[in-house]
Amino acid sequence: MYFCSASLSSEEQISDFFQSGHTNNWAVLVCTSRFWFNYRHVANVLSIYRSVKRLGISDSHIILMLADDMACNPRNPKAATVFNNAHHHINVYGDDVEVDYRGYDVTVENFIRLLTGRLAPSTPRSKRLLSDEHSNILIYMTGHGGEGFLKFQDSEEITNVELADAFEQMWQKRRYRNIFFMIDTCQAESMFLKFYSPNILAVASSRIGEDSLSHHGDPTIGVYVIDRYTYYALEFLEKVSKGSTRTMGQFLQVCPKRVCISTVTSRKDLFPVNPDQVLLTDFFGSVRNVELTRTTVDLSPAQSHNDTKEKVPVSEHKYSYIERFSLE
Repeated sequence: MYFCSASLSSEEQISDFFQSGHTNNWAVLVCTSRFWFNYRHVANVLSIYRSVKRLGISDSHIILMLADDMACNPRNPKAATVFNNAHHHINVYGDDVEVDYRGYDVTVENFIRLLTGRLAPSTPRSKRLLSDEHSNILIYMTGHGGEGFLKFQDSEEITNVELADAFEQMWQKRRYRNIFFMIDTCQAESMFLKFYSPNILAVASSRIGEDSLSHHGDPTIGVYVIDRYTYYALEFLEKVSKGSTRTMGQFLQVCPKRVCISTVTSRKDLFPVNPDQVLLTDFFGSVRNVELTRTTVDLSPAQSHNDTKEKVPVSEHKYSYIERFSLE
């Protein structure tokens, strides 16, 4: 329970009340792969999507990009479902998934425009990242990559330089307070090595020269259903509640090499706070602060709308008849 003294200035009250320094949370979740054999990448991003929604981030603050719709693929034996486990425990597609960018809308250009806010005026609100200088943003990406690039739909790629420059534009335009960048792909470490903007914490599923491997397959559909790093990240997130005291430092230890096979690596030098002191829900959730005080506030009865309106005098109109013209 936190009590706010009446002697504190308004600025001190605000800084104490919002101890984490941010007032709103956003999540940008991107799957860049197409084709049925990349089913696991869609399951990856939908698993993170399910977790952040469960922890309080609403669809209005989530941008979900899916390059392919596995739920409606004709080879899917269970239509309108995506499972991240061979035992089909959780349908991560769910009943209320809201995909903001689908199919051929998932391009490098649209992704960069989304981050930097350089969208056409006709772009609907649901396709905009309406963050500000008080926003914490989770950016999760998965797909096929190599040293210094991530492929989009096997037809184009985004480089680590382009991504770093996009983040710098976001910082210059005050579009974020803190960013947590999370990527699950081969040689994922290379995607954050070029970052130079402040207040960014990053984690990658593999080092340069390493592949990021899948976890297990589903014999009923004949493909792998989730990657190793995301599988263990999801296992960790499933044990987290909205009021949890788990920290980002603990999350960075997810999936040690003995189970991940690849080497999970992180970058902390751009982040101003020790990750062990940052709550996991500062990025993966949206927990609102509540201020409790000992004093009561006396609210006077509200005046009715009719009482507050000024009475405008109504002029009385007098009508008179004019005699008709005589015919004489």
